[in-house]
Amino acid sequence: MGPEGKSLLNIVILGFGFMFIFTAFQTCGNIEQTVLKSFNSTEFHGSGYTSMSIIYGVFSASNLMAPSVVAVIGPQLAMFFSGLLYSGYIAMFIHPLTWTFYTASVVVGVAAAVLWTAQGNLLTINSTDSSIGRNSGIFWALLQFSMFFGNLYVYVAWHGKTHISDKDRQTVFISLTVISLVGSFLFFLIQRSEPEASAPDDTSPEPSDPLLPPETLIDSSTVITVAPGVWVQALDAFKKALKLFVTKEMLLLSVCIAYSGLELTFYSGVYGTSIGAMDVFGGEAKSLIGLSGICIGIGEILGGGLFGMLNKCNRFGRSPVVLLGLVVHYAAFYLIFLNIAPDAPIAPEQGTHLTAFITPSVEVALLCSFLLGLGDSCFNTQLLSIVGYVFREDSAPAFAVFKFIQSIMAAVAFLYSNYLLLHWQLLILVLSCFLGTITFFLAEKIALQTRETTDYDSI
Repeated sequence: MGPEGKSLLNIVILGFGFMFIFTAFQTCGNIEQTVLKSFNSTEFHGSGYTSMSIIYGVFSASNLMAPSVVAVIGPQLAMFFSGLLYSGYIAMFIHPLTWTFYTASVVVGVAAAVLWTAQGNLLTINSTDSSIGRNSGIFWALLQFSMFFGNLYVYVAWHGKTHISDKDRQTVFISLTVISLVGSFLFFLIQRSEPEASAPDDTSPEPSDPLLPPETLIDSSTVITVAPGVWVQALDAFKKALKLFVTKEMLLLSVCIAYSGLELTFYSGVYGTSIGAMDVFGGEAKSLIGLSGICIGIGEILGGGLFGMLNKCNRFGRSPVVLLGLVVHYAAFYLIFLNIAPDAPIAPEQGTHLTAFITPSVEVALLCSFLLGLGDSCFNTQLLSIVGYVFREDSAPAFAVFKFIQSIMAAVAFLYSNYLLLHWQLLILVLSCFLGTITFFLAEKIALQTRETTDYDSI
């Protein structure tokens, strides 16, 4: 197999590994607030929203150090060990205790920073300027299949239930733990990219990516004998992350990245919980959480395939895709405002008896789920693509900054989701979506101007 075929295979394996891990984790995030409301224990006092806020807060704080970890142990082992920690968090729900719940939230926050930094690194080193858009789309589409399979299982297992019993909870989370472990072990199938043909002597040029030192190979025995110079590379990676954070392109992109964090919280936790709290949906309300996740996943997969794999919009740049994402999300926010009760995100287990401005409709609720997923894919495929393109030589620090911004805003959103009514949350999303779209346009314009010698049509 040639280098190009091997790189494409690596992207596919990377996507499948993340698909398995996030089939478990995203399903967990989608249902945990509902599960914990149904958990019968006088010893447990925990909130799913608070847990997710801790995860994304620690995730954010750990992102600037994550490139150093990836530099020391390599992206493959970094993803494997991080995946194991994700499995530990999910397994904790089999029998949750307050202290293990919040401790696991901190640990998985650190793991997330390392996992996503390593992912961005591998995505970039297995792509060229002409394939980064395609590869981002392939990875994103495979990743978002996780929204389909896990939530389909939840829908089938919980159909018709108004209360989640201990047995229901344990069965679901044992299954999700096993699925996440499969994803972690898939990372060992990723092959090292072929370097340029050259003799490994003292005059050889430096590797193009500072987080892939020649000494760091796939097997763990090589990592143990890594050269002392890797610690210098680790410190250099941290410094580069700080410098990239204040570049003009990253400052502009940070507004759009921040919006992606806010809406990540909304579609992955708040909206499903809101649907499940609607009394008017009757006995189907709990199972609709799973069905909503499936519709989000369909939107994500469609967007990832349409704007990534097919790569049809690149002749016009990335901005039209982001503009489409704004239109789609605005349509979703408006329909949610009309259809879902304002107190649904913070309603107790018994649900809410309130209605919004129209008679609540399951069909409209699921249409909104699809639109949330489609719009999210518009933003994220283009953000992945432009960050990998603009910061190609410093990919891991750039993706660490990307995840730092996204996760800190997700943490903030999960925190205020404990208190704010639905219409205030939607107002925050509407304003940040508009500002993020405008700043993305400006960032892409600068990218075009600063790389005039590159054929932009082939991005």
